[in-house]
Amino acid sequence: MSLKIAVIYGDGVGPEVIKAALEVLEALDFDAEFVNVSAGYEYWRRTGKPMEDGALDVIRGCKCILKGPLMTPPGADSYRSVTVALRQTLDLYANVRPFKSFGRAPKKIDMVIVRENTEDLYSGIEFRLGSTAITLRVVSERASKRIARFAFELAKREGRRKVTVVHKANVMKESCGLFRSAFFEVAKLYPEIQAEETVVDSAAYRIVVAPETLDVLVTPNMFGDILSDVAAGVVGSLGLAPSANIGDSHAMFEPVHGTAPDIAGKGIANPIASILSAAMMLSYLGDVKRARSIEMAVNELITEGKVLTPDMGGNAKTMDVAREVAKIAREAYSRL
Repeated sequence: MSLKIAVIYGDGVGPEVIKAALEVLEALDFDAEFVNVSAGYEYWRRTGKPMEDGALDVIRGCKCILKGPLMTPPGADSYRSVTVALRQTLDLYANVRPFKSFGRAPKKIDMVIVRENTEDLYSGIEFRLGSTAITLRVVSERASKRIARFAFELAKREGRRKVTVVHKANVMKESCGLFRSAFFEVAKLYPEIQAEETVVDSAAYRIVVAPETLDVLVTPNMFGDILSDVAAGVVGSLGLAPSANIGDSHAMFEPVHGTAPDIAGKGIANPIASILSAAMMLSYLGDVKRARSIEMAVNELITEGKVLTPDMGGNAKTMDVAREVAKIAREAYSRL
């Protein structure tokens, strides 16, 4: 068995939703060695470390990471976000978040937010000068062009017609101005794909009011993070939003939602985002048939509306949803 996948169960509802995703993969006879890696707030509380010793070496030896949400406590005396550290250490420069309406959703949405994952205000360069806190916003031409190329290549590969750069260059003329100009320089290499621009506040408005006008959005780090939650709200639930963090040699897949400590341990967390993140992982690995069967199963499950968690108006448990998706996906896989 040559394929190794690191599994970080995470905090809060993380272990529940990742267990659900693994159950679906197992039902489809997906063959891989899953290597558990301990990290996050609960691990830090027990050991004083945010990640187990040797974790990075283990992860580097794996092709992919399937990760649950991790909690990072606020405050200057806390540890740095493990998720951000993994993205930067492994150079997972492209955060990819697809948003698609399922079932009988009132608005038909099919967009992808591609977010630069290593720079911007999330670079972690912060300090105090007396009573003033300062954060540096890092935007480089190299990273901006790289993420623009990634967005156009994604659009080309998926048959999408338009890429929209999101910025605030009317105010942040240097940092956002550089991101914008790098985008349009790369756009010249893809004349068959429409290139447009919008300021971030207008992008948020369009996601809510006219999502059908958007296809692929490419954004700096923080803008993409915020817009993703807006898009998840329009789709219907954060529990439906998967994501991928992709670099040249590694990739990490995780739900967009957080740890939801208020419902942790109750068995009612929506596992669909984690299940769809696993489907994205399968696509990345070239296992398109299994990925497609999971997507078909999720769409059928939501359309029927009989086995849904409370956030979607149902009363099903997390593993009820996982087992139902697994059953439908297995049937779909046999037909494909």
